[in-house]
Amino acid sequence: MLVIGLTGGIGSGKTAVSDRFALHGAPIIDTDLIARQLVEPGQPALTEIAAAFGAECLDDSGSLRRAYLRERVFADPEGRRRLEAILHPRIRARVRERIASLTSPYCLVVIPLLAETGMDDLVDRILVVDVPETEQVRRVMARDRVDADHAHRILAAQASRDRRLALANEVLENTGDLDELGRQVDGLHRYYLQLTTQPSE
Repeated sequence: MLVIGLTGGIGSGKTAVSDRFALHGAPIIDTDLIARQLVEPGQPALTEIAAAFGAECLDDSGSLRRAYLRERVFADPEGRRRLEAILHPRIRARVRERIASLTSPYCLVVIPLLAETGMDDLVDRILVVDVPETEQVRRVMARDRVDADHAHRILAAQASRDRRLALANEVLENTGDLDELGRQVDGLHRYYLQLTTQPSE
């Protein structure tokens, strides 16, 4: 089975793209969703996070205070590495399990921070959803109700646009409307099906 890694910067429209691929029947494996499942109460990863970052990472019900932890590791590279060491091996294992359970011609693995995490070894091809940085900032401000300064800080913490594009096998320019997005995804769906029927070299 062909495994496509779907990535893109914040505000690029990855969800809209994966939703359109899902309409074609392509299975979607979302690493953000996996990460959220891994830190639910009772999960070993949550226990490790609390031990590493303190009980203040948990609310009164024992759930992870995501916003607090995100702010705490945002400007702390060492803290971010500790968090990644807890989560990334588990995310990788879950992705491999999900891929192994599928029988479709191809699937999409949504990895927002693919360029930053080095998870490209999990996929056969990389599809980058791309928009200009000015558009990313505008969308993040509107979606998250933050100011331009905050949006720029988020972008600065991610891999650069050039670095993502350097990894791409395919690039989807998401600057038009949903109809244009749909036409591009439709074409990529046909292309990926075609690749799955070609004999491997």
